[in-house]
Amino acid sequence: MRAHAILVSLAIVFSNVQEPLTVSAAVSLTESLEAAGKAYQAAGGGPVRFNFAGSNVLARQLVNGAPADLFISADAAQMDVAAGAGAIDAGSRVDLLGNRLAVIVRPDSRPIREIGDLLRADVRRLALGDPSAVPAGVYARQYLRTSGVWDAIERKVVPVGNVRAAVAAVENGSADAAIVYETDAALSRTAITALVVAGPAAPRIVYPAAIVTGSRQRDAARRFLSFLRGPAAAAIFRQFKFIPLAAHPE
Repeated sequence: MRAHAILVSLAIVFSNVQEPLTVSAAVSLTESLEAAGKAYQAAGGGPVRFNFAGSNVLARQLVNGAPADLFISADAAQMDVAAGAGAIDAGSRVDLLGNRLAVIVRPDSRPIREIGDLLRADVRRLALGDPSAVPAGVYARQYLRTSGVWDAIERKVVPVGNVRAAVAAVENGSADAAIVYETDAALSRTAITALVVAGPAAPRIVYPAAIVTGSRQRDAARRFLSFLRGPAAAAIFRQFKFIPLAAHPE
């Protein structure tokens, strides 16, 4: 009888353990979302685990049925890929954050004061997230085209798998410069921010978020998304140089 009672008690304990919410999110959000997840738990929310990767990789995972509860993409195009396959709840979609592009170089490099300086001979390799798929690279190519320098600079481009790889390429010397998000530039320990892209030619960078159609924790996903739109998370995102777009009172 006693053994049976212990088994019943253990079953009750394990049934009350909340399954972590799974959030598939753009790799550029790593540090800010981890901080927001800790704040959410400290405020009484449930556990959250993250799957960070390039948004194009995550969208493909969701289309192929990978389990997740919430998807946060670094651009609308990859969210549209997931939406087109019915992988996200379109009614839950919201533009969560904004960002800006930045040019980074090594500390011993000549100054880059304007985008045209990337055409100089001393800038031999320019790292970008793959402009055909990675949002940071898509935004960068858009800006370079609008600025009229893409055709001249394309031969220098070193396409990489995600924005963090572009930062690493400058840090390890395999590229002379990179165009990345301002948020990633701020996190680099060795590369320096030479230029932050602003003005009318700057692309509008938006991170949309949506609940995944196959989520087994839709209510929990809705609560966490609401938290990410609230003032506590907005303060965290601003610390990492993101621009909250959907902030509302909690």
